[in-house]
Amino acid sequence: MPHFVDELRADAEAAIAAMRDAALRARHIHARAELMRHMLLTAHKVKSKPKAEAVEAVVTEWMKAWHLTRSDWPQLARDMEAFTAAFYDYANDPSDGTDAALRDACRALDAALAKEETSISDQMAWRSECAHGWWDMVSPTPRDLPGRRDRHTVPVFKPGMPFWDVGCADMCK
Repeated sequence: MPHFVDELRADAEAAIAAMRDAALRARHIHARAELMRHMLLTAHKVKSKPKAEAVEAVVTEWMKAWHLTRSDWPQLARDMEAFTAAFYDYANDPSDGTDAALRDACRALDAALAKEETSISDQMAWRSECAHGWWDMVSPTPRDLPGRRDRHTVPVFKPGMPFWDVGCADMCK
């Protein structure tokens, strides 16, 4: 039978591991959900435009928010456009069919980003001007991230607050 202090140490290590896993999962899910929310809001803003014009406008705004140009990821252009077009279609007709197409387009973009050894959630957390500050506390932006930019709009941790309250800039809400 483990002694009291050894048992407490083992319990603490297990709790810290569970916290780490939960924080990483929460960051992944939250960053992904935030991109989807932004994409749908932006698609709603342009849904009355012709589809090609609307898709171009949304992709341009998305890349601007991520401090990228379309030429930075030419290998992802087709998947990004299809993903954006699926949001446009859903904004114009929120049905089960357009929801299924949106899910399919998201899976395709996930697969394309996986080939680049990244994910939607990592790119949202590491690039977006609307990132939540706590995301970087859980999985810091790599120093060698290609095209890395300082994002002065992203709130930072201040002593006296829980890390999960370090949200996004007011302009992103």
